[in-house]
Amino acid sequence: MNSPNAQKPVAISFNQAFRFWLQLGFISFGGPAGQIAIMHRELVERRRWVSEQRFLHALNFCMVLPGPEAQQLATYLGWLMHRSWGGVVAGVLFVLPSLVLLIALSWIYMAFGQQPLVAGLFYGIKPAVAAIVLHALHRIASKSLGNPLLAPVPWAIAATSFIAIWVFKLPFPLVVLGAMLMGAVLARVAPGTLMRGSSPSSAAQSVRDVALIDDDTPTPPHALFKSSRLATVLLAGAALWLLPMAALVLRYGWSGTLTQMGWFFTKAALLTFGGAYAVLPYVNQAAVEHYHWLSTAQMMDGLALGETTPGPLIMVVAFVGFVGGWAKQVAGPDALFLGAALAACAATWFTFLPSFIFILAGGPWVESTRGKLRLTAPLAAVTAAVVGVIANLALFFIATVVYPSGATGLFYTQADWMALTLVVLAALALWRFKWGVISVVAASAGSGLLLRWLGLA
Repeated sequence: MNSPNAQKPVAISFNQAFRFWLQLGFISFGGPAGQIAIMHRELVERRRWVSEQRFLHALNFCMVLPGPEAQQLATYLGWLMHRSWGGVVAGVLFVLPSLVLLIALSWIYMAFGQQPLVAGLFYGIKPAVAAIVLHALHRIASKSLGNPLLAPVPWAIAATSFIAIWVFKLPFPLVVLGAMLMGAVLARVAPGTLMRGSSPSSAAQSVRDVALIDDDTPTPPHALFKSSRLATVLLAGAALWLLPMAALVLRYGWSGTLTQMGWFFTKAALLTFGGAYAVLPYVNQAAVEHYHWLSTAQMMDGLALGETTPGPLIMVVAFVGFVGGWAKQVAGPDALFLGAALAACAATWFTFLPSFIFILAGGPWVESTRGKLRLTAPLAAVTAAVVGVIANLALFFIATVVYPSGATGLFYTQADWMALTLVVLAALALWRFKWGVISVVAASAGSGLLLRWLGLA
């Protein structure tokens, strides 16, 4: 129930919201969990713009969508408070600072990456990235799969997806499709087996402050479902995708690098169930092995940059686009930065556009189902499969760090024990000492620089 002396916050102006979303874009470190925690602290606890239940209801919707859930949550809450433009502003400002910063850092990386100073920094950063992915695997598995003794089926699906992608090299979209089909079958023949085994959560607090958009606040008129509004959103979204894609095809042809980036990152945006760590194997598989936009080592460096900048981790696509645009000289050899920056913007545009369409089109339906939204069996199976996919990514990154020269025949070359030591130390810092991502990456980068200076790496 509400606190007896609580006062409802005054209405929030668009300018106030704009300033908050801009500020959030610069401080949204820590991956999706950290970004959601920041929004919860600011919007629910401190400012009381939205109640706990409304916040969680929006988050549940964003969690089952493909795309970056934290960015989509910001878009949803901005839309709920200030209509479509509020959602667009919230979502854009969530990623814009990160895009600008990543373009600048990517330029430094490509222009000066072979310098001893930069090489030493990235020697230390790579082990930290491997440890961060391993830590993310543990967090996601513990939350998504639950107790293996109480819920063995999700763990079995996770193991199957790991084997499918690690041993049989199946593409990520096929793994997702297989998991959805498996979930649909289990829903019919063994309902309830996909429920994760966990203890009931503790009761919520009985006394709380009133929020501007409270539990019992009626849905605002603009958030009510209207077929005409849905058609408008879908048509606008289609135009915003078709016009840039048509321009790229006319300018560069279908096989052009920028055109292929637009098409690939559109597909990636529709397959990002489970967040950035789940789709990174798909991006790595295609960008490195199929399109040859960058190398595996560069992909890991990009992930490190993504970890150390604000915004969603999937913003690593801007780095992929920048490096690919630079390597393929999309604007000619005399305009490397211009072409690379254009490629980074194209990758970001086609990656995030579907997220805005999902929220603005689906938001009214979600508002009409408050208290009734639940995950379906196919989506639960996809969630379990995502854990196996992330396990593959963690093992892949660790192998790349420890065996930088790769495998020769059936055997790996000599291991880099110093790099393995850095992986272990970074993992201890994350697990045992609860260091933040920024601290771990900074310490690892400094260690790599020191080791290169001493001639030990």
